[in-house]
This record gives sequence, structure tokens and C-alpha cells, in this order.
Amino acid sequence: MPSSTPQALLLVDGYNVIGAWQHLTRLREQQGLETARRELIEVLLSYSAAQDYETQVVFDSQLRDSPGNREIVTSYLSICYTDYRQTADTFIEKACAAYRKDLRKYSQRLIVATSDRAQQLTVMGYGAEWISAQRLWVEVELATQRVRRKQQSLRKQKHASVVAAVPCLTGTLINA
Repeated sequence: MPSSTPQALLLVDGYNVIGAWQHLTRLREQQGLETARRELIEVLLSYSAAQDYETQVVFDSQLRDSPGNREIVTSYLSICYTDYRQTADTFIEKACAAYRKDLRKYSQRLIVATSDRAQQLTVMGYGAEWISAQRLWVEVELATQRVRRKQQSLRKQKHASVVAAVPCLTGTLINA
């Protein structure tokens, strides 16, 4: 469960990241775009929870004649599909512009993940932080390793406490 205010709001240009991460590009080519989108969402879901980020993955819907929508996956992650004739870039730019006037900016970072150079300059002009898609991958990998180490440490502690309290045949406890 996230704290009342997550550390950061992370806006991810979904198709830009899929095109930049080799394993997602390969997945898209072999199994289709929907599979690559699902994998990106799964990866970002774990990352967002580990980092205490509110993440919005933005996908272009500019070529589909449908209104934009937002799907809330968890309290950490939502998926935003843009309006007809709107790109993920314009969606993200509008979000950054609105964030400038939002009081959350005093207690929460705004980070945009994209490798689009023009987008980078625009969002930084609005006061948002920027990370490249490649840097996001590195951050995801580092967070995954931290979570694994913490889980291993907790398992070792649990195992040690179980071993320390094993009764012997006489009914007394053996202290390890």
C-alpha cells in the first residue's frame, strides 16, 4: 500500500519504452504489441511498488477513433490511452503543464521516462525530471535486485529463527 503521497509521479511514454528496451522490441516482433504492452506493465507494476511511485503508462491512441481512457491497475499503476488524434507526447506535456500548478509538486517529484529528445527538453522546461528509457531499464533492474536481496535476507532470518527454536527429543529447546 503506498504512502498517502507517493515519492514521485512517473509518466512513461509506453511505446517509446517498448521500442527502446530490446527484450520488449523482440517480444513485440515475435508475439505482438499487446504482449509487449502487458510485459511492460508487469515490470513497471513491480518497480512502482518497490519505489513507492505512482506510475502512469501512456500509450498513443491517435490512430484509433475512440476517446481516451484510463485503466487503474493498482494504487501504484494506471494505464492511460490518449484521445483520438492525441499523441503520448502531447498527453505527457499537458500533464506536466498541469503539474506546475498542482500543490503536489512541493511534496512529490514528477519524472518522465522517454528517449524522445524533443520531449525531454519540453518536460524539463515544465520543471519535470527526465530519464531515458534505457536509464529506466537500469533503475528497474536495480530495484529488482534490491527486492530479491531483501526477500533472501527475510527468508534467512525466518529460517534462522525456526532452527533456533527446534525442540530436541527431550522436549527442551536447542539454542543455535
